[in-house]
Parts: sequence; structure tokens; C-alpha cells
Amino acid sequence: MEEMIMDKSTKFWNKTAENYSKQPIADEAVYERKLQATRKYFQPDMEVLEIGCGTGSTAIIHAPYVKHIRAIDFSSEMIAIAQSKVDALNIQNITFEQASIDSLNVPDQTLDVVLGLNVIHLLENKEAAISKVYQMLKPGGIFVTSTVCLGDTMAWFKLFALIGKFLGLFPLVKIFTMKELEASLTDAGFETDYQFETDFQWQLGTVKTVFNITKKAG
Repeated sequence: MEEMIMDKSTKFWNKTAENYSKQPIADEAVYERKLQATRKYFQPDMEVLEIGCGTGSTAIIHAPYVKHIRAIDFSSEMIAIAQSKVDALNIQNITFEQASIDSLNVPDQTLDVVLGLNVIHLLENKEAAISKVYQMLKPGGIFVTSTVCLGDTMAWFKLFALIGKFLGLFPLVKIFTMKELEASLTDAGFETDYQFETDFQWQLGTVKTVFNITKKAG
């Protein structure tokens, strides 16, 4: 059942990849604030992983500040668009790869930073993914997330999303609150280092999203 849902989500994102790549940033000021907050933690020798990289825009912006970024997405079409961007710009320190966090093989304690931007709510098991990220990070490593928390304002959407994903109208979308997200991060062992909330317009109205920078103890 889980594989069937993931397959439908992959097909959804493959189908929408081209339009997704052309969409403007919903709030440029907030996006820039997130970029600046993240860059405070970068060093030139760092190894970075981005999960759910989409069409690669954020990885490309961050690339000059770190040694290497490995960027993954389960949509082959998203990865193809991302790769075409770095090829056109001749960027050498980003590796794009079609993969999911579930299937990714990364040795423990080898990464300096992991980015999970607008992706945790699209995963079947956020606890397992967060725990895996924790294992990948070096002691003192940073996990940066930006996550839609529909449970705070649109808990009713759960049934609607369930029907939509089986019909192929929506990708997998998990419904949880900001407190539940925070609990998943702290239960895995992360310490909150920086946090702010923003509101932004989504398909069905104003939705709460939370941006976290959390740290692995070390």
C-alpha cells in the first residue's frame, strides 16, 4: 500500500514538474530570510544533503557557500530540470540524484548539514526520516526544515487529502501540528537552535508553516 501511494505521488510530481519550475516564489522576503538564516551555519568545507530538492533552485543558491551538495528528489522530472540548470550554469559542486530519504544510503555521522525544505509533510513516516537524518549528521550537525503544518488550521483536510491522493489529484500530504513536528524533532534528539513561523497562501487558503534550524548534540 505504501509503495502504491508513493508511486502516485511520484507520478503527480513528475506531471507537475514543468509548471512547478515556472512558479514564482510565494514570498520573496520570507524566502530570502530563510536563505540568510541557513547560510549563518555554512562553512566552505561542509558536506550538505538536500532532501526533496525539487528543481534545484535552493541548492544552486547555497552552492557557493559549501564544499558539496548532494540533492535528491523522488521525481525524475524534477531532477532532470535541476540538472539542466546546473549544466547551464556550469556548477560543479552539486550532485542531483533521483532518490527518496527511505532508500538513501549515507554513512552515519558524515554530513554537516541536511536541508528538508517543504518536504517533511510529503513523507509517509516523518519520524523515520527525521531519525535517519539524525544518524547521518555529524555531532553538532544542522538540520534545516520548512514544513507545512496543516493540523493547526486545516485538520479537516485529512480525509480530503486521502481521497485526492488515491485518485491521483494530490500527492501524499500528511496532516500534523507544529507541536507534533517539534516533538518529532526533539524525540529524535535534535535541539532547536532557531525558529520562526510564517503564513503563506497555498491552494486552499492561508496555511501555517514553520521554519526550524535544529542541531544534533555534540
